[in-house]
Amino acid sequence: MAPASSRSDKVPLMSTQQRYRLRNPASGREVLIEAEPNEIYRDRDTGEELEIVGKLLPLAPSSSKLPWAVENLRFCPWCDQLAQKDLNDCPTCGRRMGPLGAPLSG
Repeated sequence: MAPASSRSDKVPLMSTQQRYRLRNPASGREVLIEAEPNEIYRDRDTGEELEIVGKLLPLAPSSSKLPWAVENLRFCPWCDQLAQKDLNDCPTCGRRMGPLGAPLSG
């Protein structure tokens, strides 16, 4: 008899697909998606074909779903390398990072 599956059995640990920035050439509207190779993506409003503008960092596979942007990064207290805010462990040194502090009020 197979063991009962738990909820964690179905949750992927990392995103294995690459995320891309796609743009509608006519309107300039952009969308971020995990695109499949050799697929044609269309703007849902106009039906026009979207063009690939670029890959988003971090490159797949990655534990983080956040784009590599200043507002989404923090420094690891152990190795002083940048890591996304949604990660608990540093992708560079592998050590556990502490909780994020409260945002500064301006």
